[in-house]
Amino acid sequence: MSWSNYFSKRKFQVEIFATIILLVLVLVALAKFLIYIENRDGAVLNDPVLNLFEPIDLTWLTFILIYISLFSAIIFFLKKPILLLTAFQAYILLIILRISAMYLMPLNPPSKIIPLTDPFVEYFGTGRLLTKDLFFSGHTAILFLLFLITDFKPFRIFLIISTILVGISVVLQHVHYSIDVITAPFFTYCIYILTNKLRHKFSSFVS
Repeated sequence: MSWSNYFSKRKFQVEIFATIILLVLVLVALAKFLIYIENRDGAVLNDPVLNLFEPIDLTWLTFILIYISLFSAIIFFLKKPILLLTAFQAYILLIILRISAMYLMPLNPPSKIIPLTDPFVEYFGTGRLLTKDLFFSGHTAILFLLFLITDFKPFRIFLIISTILVGISVVLQHVHYSIDVITAPFFTYCIYILTNKLRHKFSSFVS
């Protein structure tokens, strides 16, 4: 079904405009929160996994995988409005959960961290290098979320491989503690299930 067909339905109109407004609000809140946690002191975990090796700079590999996945997903989802809407809504809930998790679990970065410098996020986000957005791994979570939402098998295979490689890369670079990456898929799956349940309830309410 095309975008014009979806926009002819009142339910879709209400849902997409509400989603866009919420997305803008949570992104603004996230930017302010990231500044707050960068100025907050936290714990340094004794991670037995990180203790096994010295950090390796895999910044370029990480961002190549992330941005290829994101741009490919956007192109794919533009052809399927419901999947795009689901992705936005799930991302909103994911941000809210990450803010809550980071607030409740204040952490300092691993002592040997090689910072993961993302020019896009720094320019359009906080304007500063971020090192304390730790629990749980946002990069891993976003890729896994795209994997859960996508219904095209070859792309799903690419996304799950990217998720695994990015998760391994941020640990090898000491950007994240191993628990940040290990728990990310679990939290993301919970968000995915919650999003679908909320969408179903919203559909029943508006219909």
